[in-house]
Amino acid sequence: MDYTTIIGLEVHVQLQTDSKIFCGCSTKFNPDHPNVQTCPVCLGLPGSLPVMNRRAFELSVKTALALNCRIANFTKWDRKQYYYPDLPKGYQISQYDLPFSHDGWLEIVANPETGEKKRVGIIRAHLEEDAGKNTHDETGRGNDSQVDLNRAGTPLLEIVSHPDMRSAQEAKKYLEELKLLLTYLQVSDCNMQEGSLRCDANVNVHIFRDGKKIATPLVEIKNLNSFRNIELAIEFEADRQYKQWQVDGKTIKDVAKETRGYDAVHNLTVRQRGKEDAADYRYFPDPDLVPVTLENSYIEGVRGALIEFPAARRARYISSYQLSQYDASVLVDQGLTYAEYFEAVAAICGDGKQACNWLTQDVQREMNERKLSIEQFPIQPPVLGEILKRVNEKKITIKSGREIFMDLLVSDAPATISVARIDQIIQEKDLSIKSDSGQLEGVIAAVLVKNPKAIADFKAGKQAAVGALIGQVMREVKGADAGTVRELLLKKLAE
Repeated sequence: MDYTTIIGLEVHVQLQTDSKIFCGCSTKFNPDHPNVQTCPVCLGLPGSLPVMNRRAFELSVKTALALNCRIANFTKWDRKQYYYPDLPKGYQISQYDLPFSHDGWLEIVANPETGEKKRVGIIRAHLEEDAGKNTHDETGRGNDSQVDLNRAGTPLLEIVSHPDMRSAQEAKKYLEELKLLLTYLQVSDCNMQEGSLRCDANVNVHIFRDGKKIATPLVEIKNLNSFRNIELAIEFEADRQYKQWQVDGKTIKDVAKETRGYDAVHNLTVRQRGKEDAADYRYFPDPDLVPVTLENSYIEGVRGALIEFPAARRARYISSYQLSQYDASVLVDQGLTYAEYFEAVAAICGDGKQACNWLTQDVQREMNERKLSIEQFPIQPPVLGEILKRVNEKKITIKSGREIFMDLLVSDAPATISVARIDQIIQEKDLSIKSDSGQLEGVIAAVLVKNPKAIADFKAGKQAAVGALIGQVMREVKGADAGTVRELLLKKLAE
């Protein structure tokens, strides 16, 4: 391509609180009953006064620290003036010049094939209230518009990145890693379908001609609500800007920033309005809310309570369990409960690679087929760990382990699945590995007598002949260990 795409993202995260940021109304997602989760405060009625939600602020500080941000000891609230039907007060309570956090970063794997990492800078993370939601008749047959103010006053954390991303794929990686971190921290459910995670993308392109850099006008694409749409919108917009520059030659110095929306049906961006500057919002300190002062001891207390982050957990899995980058990512990216399930199984069976293989193959397959989450999966880590422990100790074969695994899933009620049931099934089905070499040698001798052609094929260099012989012995001696059978067979053939 003849240009480089420059991308910065503004991510709005709904914090996981029971009540709104400045009043006691519920934050529950409730599209079927509009305008019932409201009160004089979030409706902006005369005489009402806001009171800050302490939990929302704590979750914000927790997130900012996880994003390596600097936390301000003093922060205040500001009124951002603008009028939309879904903003009943006529202003939004936000933070302007003194946000509670700034200057952080989030590391992403920019190139999964090479493992190349990249730090995306965080300009600031600040706290604000959400507006309501407008819905419009888009059939063209009327002008029916409605507003639902259930969301008005919901606590939002806005995370603003530097324009450090250079492709739609990098932007998607950044959002995926950010979402994973937020869910590990349990500060938000990040449900994009319900509006808990939304994104605005600031996009322009840099074109290089005759040793000079030419920057196209900056565009903000609003309210993107799926990772796929974000990727498609950025790719379309970068290409549109380049083609527009080829037509009119206008640069960022010639045209003011504009806001565009993304039409997912036609895969294009549509102009909405010219972008307001800070002066247009007429910010001033909110007179009804006191500033927040944080002691360093409070900040360090929050920092000390943080859990292990996804990136650190991946690195530990690679070093401690000798997993590949891919396997570590698969385990960690499924969420905290999934990762903790893996660790519990690995601790019991003593083999991280074995635990990983079973979790990402057998367990995941059954979860998908039965439409279960890892929290709902009936075989708990102690039971699966004990199955794999018996496999590793060569008490049962891998095949027998899978038979026990499926028996527990198919035949047992979740309440009856236990370690004791493993031994019961082994005994009932006679699944213990037979290690009596005398018995095996007798069966092997009989099998060799019946298969002179297989012996001739082996001596002619056809190694596959051994596999057929092993299969016959295994059928004769149920529970025999394939490795032991192979070893004895090769010894007998060598004689």
